[in-house]
Amino acid sequence: MTNDSTHALNELATAAAFDSQAPLFDSLYSSNSIIQYKRDRVRSHVEQYLAPNSFILELNAGTGEDAIYFAAKGHKVHATDISSTMQDMLMKKTLEHRLGDKISLELISFTSLDELHCKGPYDLIFSNFAGLNCTAELDKVLGTLASLLNQGGIVTLVVLPSFCLWETSLLLKGKFKTAFRRFFSRKGRRAHLEGNYFKCWYYNPSYIVRRLRSRFDVLSVEGLCTLVPPSYFEQFEEKHPHIFNFLKRKEESLKNKWPWRSIGDYYIISLRKKP
Repeated sequence: MTNDSTHALNELATAAAFDSQAPLFDSLYSSNSIIQYKRDRVRSHVEQYLAPNSFILELNAGTGEDAIYFAAKGHKVHATDISSTMQDMLMKKTLEHRLGDKISLELISFTSLDELHCKGPYDLIFSNFAGLNCTAELDKVLGTLASLLNQGGIVTLVVLPSFCLWETSLLLKGKFKTAFRRFFSRKGRRAHLEGNYFKCWYYNPSYIVRRLRSRFDVLSVEGLCTLVPPSYFEQFEEKHPHIFNFLKRKEESLKNKWPWRSIGDYYIISLRKKP
């Protein structure tokens, strides 16, 4: 089987996984306080660079929580995803919030951005919560970004790195599979979403910086859920409110520093297109 065929099959598997779980996403995750913490952190990061009334291209927009948020702030968002069910849910939210003049949708993979119907140019290209980890062709995706941006446009990506301090610490609890799942993952690691399987790859900030440095300047890299636990530590805030608040404060002070910026569950990286 060729690499192209393998990549295409993984995209189909990923789309099927998210199609089947899309109706449950909001109900499952809306009450998770750590997911809300992550969203707030990412949005705060983006807004320090985002000019008023910007035009945003969102990759792997999902059910549209971020698209709705930014559109309600006055920005225009072109929200893309490979899952038709996710796009249907986002369309319903768009209509419910009366944001049809602010949000447009396109069913397309981020590995096919050269075929994008709405080519911008955009002020921001944004991808949240590791959607880009669902491809072995991140270099291909990164190679298309500059042509879709205005001069001085921003790219903000939220990505899973190849090492996570919290995951590795699970070794102490005997959870070897989770503790080592990011290790030896150059050919991808099997991931699942409620019984639906697809492959996931891990990318460090240096990978993105190397591939974009000829056209982009790095603005910042922040660790996300480096000290605050990942969201699968359910009810952590409710069970340990004082510890949770302490960890949030410490993460805020260390998020841009080495090594904390690249050993969290995720990192947030922003780059600006060179003149």
